[in-house]
Amino acid sequence: MAKAPVLTPRSEDFPRWYQDLINKAELADNGPVRGTMVIRPYGYGLWERMQQEMDARIKAAGAQNAYFPLFIPQSYLTREAEHVEGFAPELAVVTHGGGKELEEPVVVRPTSETIINDYFSKWVQSYRDLPLLINQWANVVRWELRPRVFLRTTEFLWQEGHTAHATYEDARDYAARIHRDVYADFMVNVLGIDVVLGRKTPRERFAGAINTLTLEGMMGDGKALQMGTSHELGTNFAKAFNTSYLSKDGQQELVWQTSWGVSTRMVGGLIMSHGDDNGLRVPPRLAAVQVVVMAIKGDEAVTKVHEVGRLLTAAGLRVHVDDRVDTPFGRRAVDWELKGVPVRIEIGPRDLEAGTAMLARRIPGGKEPVSLDSLAALLPKILEDDQALLLEQSRARREARTSDVGTIEEAAEAAAAGGWARIPWATLGEEGETALAEQAVSVRCLVAEDGSVPESDDAPGTVAIVARAY
Repeated sequence: MAKAPVLTPRSEDFPRWYQDLINKAELADNGPVRGTMVIRPYGYGLWERMQQEMDARIKAAGAQNAYFPLFIPQSYLTREAEHVEGFAPELAVVTHGGGKELEEPVVVRPTSETIINDYFSKWVQSYRDLPLLINQWANVVRWELRPRVFLRTTEFLWQEGHTAHATYEDARDYAARIHRDVYADFMVNVLGIDVVLGRKTPRERFAGAINTLTLEGMMGDGKALQMGTSHELGTNFAKAFNTSYLSKDGQQELVWQTSWGVSTRMVGGLIMSHGDDNGLRVPPRLAAVQVVVMAIKGDEAVTKVHEVGRLLTAAGLRVHVDDRVDTPFGRRAVDWELKGVPVRIEIGPRDLEAGTAMLARRIPGGKEPVSLDSLAALLPKILEDDQALLLEQSRARREARTSDVGTIEEAAEAAAAGGWARIPWATLGEEGETALAEQAVSVRCLVAEDGSVPESDDAPGTVAIVARAY
C-alpha cells in the first residue's frame, strides 16, 4: 500500500494544501478569537527576515521608524469622509474601559493615516520641516469576515509609511520610489516573486487616496495576490487635519502626502508562490536558515556536523546544526523539507570514511555527494543559482498563464480557467470592471503596453490585468 502524502496535493485541493503546509511546517495556528493567528517561531523567523530586508530599504529611502498609539479616537476617522466610509465595515470599536463607558468610543487601529496626521499637523510648521518621512512597524485590526491564515486575518502585522511633502510632484515621486526601489526590489530580488507593478483603478483605490500603486503576484493556482501598495493621498488628509506649512514665499500651504504598506500577507504569498507538494521552498536570500547540517547517526558524525556548521557560519552562511540522532533521520529530513530550507548537508559514518557529505537541494530537488572540504566554496554559488531559479519559475508561470484578450467574456474565461487576462482598459472600462466583479473577477491593476506603470488611469494604450484574487 502506498504511503499517504504528507500534504494534500496542490492539484487536488489547493486551499487544503495551503492549510496543511502551514500546520505541518509549523508556521502558524489559528488564534482563540475568530480571524486571529498565532505565528509560530519558524513562521515568525520568515517575517523577521522580511522585516530586516524591508527596514533596510525603507531607511535607505530616507524614512525613520516611529510608533503611534493602537487606539484612535473615533472622531478622527470621520474627518476624512471617503476614508471612514471605506473602513467602516472592518472597524473594531471599544466602548468600555476600566469598567466604565468611554466618553468617546475608540477604534482599534485599522491603519494610521488619521492619528499620524494629527501629529503631523503639530510637527510641520515650515517648508524646512519637509519632507517628513515616517515608518511604523505595528499590528492592525480589520474585522475579517472570511479569515485565512496570513492572507486575511482580523489582526495582522505590517509596516505603514506616512510622509508629508511640499509639492504634489515630490509626493508622487516618493510614492513611486517606495513602490519601485523598496517593494519591487525586495519582492523580486529577495522573495523571488515576479510581481507586476501597476496602478489601481478608481474602484480599487485605497479609501482617501488620489492614486494607488500596487504589486500583484501570481500564486501557484493562477490567482492574484496584492503583495503591497503605495498611495498618493494628495491633500485630502491635510485638509481634514489642517496639516500645512509656511512656504519660502511666506504663504500657508497644505502638505501633499503618501502612505504605503506591506504585511504578513507576504508570508502567504511566499507559500503559494514557491511551495510544492513536499512543502515550502524558501528563497536563499530570505531564509533564516540557508543550510541545515544533519548528523545521520553516530558520535563522530555529531562532532563533524558541529565542525562543518562553524566552518559554514564563518563563510557567511546562515546555518543550523541538527545533531538529534535520537530522532529517526527520515523524520528529520522530511521536517526540514517541509520547512523549505534551501540546502541540507547530511553526514553519516560512511560519509566520514569517504571525506564526503550528501548535499540535498530543496529548490531544484536532487542529491549528490560532495567533498567536505569543498562545501564553503561551493554553497554560495548553489544558493544564488537556486534563488535565481525561483524567480525564473515565478516569471515563467505568470507568462504562461496570462492571455491577451479582446472582450469581457474572454477575460472572465481566462480568470475562471486559473489565469490572468490582459485587456485594453479602453475596451473594458468601468462598466466592464463592474460586470467582471459580479463574476468574482477583478481588475488587479493597470499597466502600460510596455509593462511600465501608466501616468494616469486613461493614458493611451493602458492595459488592465484581470484575475481572480485572494
